[in-house]
Amino acid sequence: MRDFFTTPSKRKTKKVILRDVAVGGDAPVSVQSMTNTKTYDVKSTVNQILHLEEAGCEIIRVAVPDMDSALAISEIKKQIHIPLVADVHFDYRLAIESMKQGADGLRINPGNIGSKDRIKKIVDVALERKIPIRIGVNSGSLEKDLLSKYGKPVPEALVESALRHVEILEDMNFSDIVISLKSSDVLTTVNSYKLLAEKVDYPFHLGITEAGSIFSGTIKSSVGLGILLYLGIGDTIRVSLTGDPVDEVKVGYEILKSLKLKNNGIDLISCPTCGRCEINLINIAREVEERLKNIRKPLKVAVMGCAVNGPGEAREADIGIAGGKKKVALFKKGEIIKSVPEERAVVELMEEIRKLIN
Repeated sequence: MRDFFTTPSKRKTKKVILRDVAVGGDAPVSVQSMTNTKTYDVKSTVNQILHLEEAGCEIIRVAVPDMDSALAISEIKKQIHIPLVADVHFDYRLAIESMKQGADGLRINPGNIGSKDRIKKIVDVALERKIPIRIGVNSGSLEKDLLSKYGKPVPEALVESALRHVEILEDMNFSDIVISLKSSDVLTTVNSYKLLAEKVDYPFHLGITEAGSIFSGTIKSSVGLGILLYLGIGDTIRVSLTGDPVDEVKVGYEILKSLKLKNNGIDLISCPTCGRCEINLINIAREVEERLKNIRKPLKVAVMGCAVNGPGEAREADIGIAGGKKKVALFKKGEIIKSVPEERAVVELMEEIRKLIN
């Protein structure tokens, strides 16, 4: 009988390289995001990317709706440290210029670029510069004939669209491909990827498109991406949220850490509180989380409210606190090292954490 609490082996795929980040094959699942600045505004775009890098973003995508945006890529690239993917629709010239300006990858739908001659021009440059192409199928922009055939964006329609685009590229001897199949409906997305995983061995970019606000979008993305990653499907992820893209990266890492697919950064555990709690645990937990947000070293930190589960959970962590009556017990590597007043809890905890990470 299968052990349902063990993550299955990751799906075997080809590997593609975006500058210095591998996607697929034996590479770990990477976390990416997309800027929401105007790409031609180099200063704003670079500033946002640097904040995303600080949060742990490993691949960044920028929209290229016009030639000014394409031409800005070279200057953006000089100031950032992670691979940049150009997101292009309809105009093959924007894709070509983006690559000439130094884009490390492209996101296109070959079917909406136009004639095969135009697609071939993109492919020729991509082959010459060894630039991967992500085929991005989205339920909101599915081809009209497929909508007519299936009636709505069902998984079979998304998969047929993807295979159609793959065939175009393969016929041009191009195989440096990543595929995404995105819908705002969680089950449509999950079933689309599962169906396509049986048909191709290209790496997958996972995401629930237009997932919503940080609240609803986090829930949808965690459920959908969590199911797929648990099944071993997925090589890079983007959590789509309406808001600051830094939150996309934070949520992405939490999803991967919860499945033990990433082991970097802080794993903060805190109890939901109850009537036994006699310290202001909610404020303490929020302050601890804020102070730890940019630490990349793996560390399990417990912030617990009372003596029932608190000491046990804190002992399981690398370091933690458990609340008492207006004071907390500070644990480190399973041992109580001191008791401090509630108002000193965060300061004392942070001091001990700094000793562990330095």
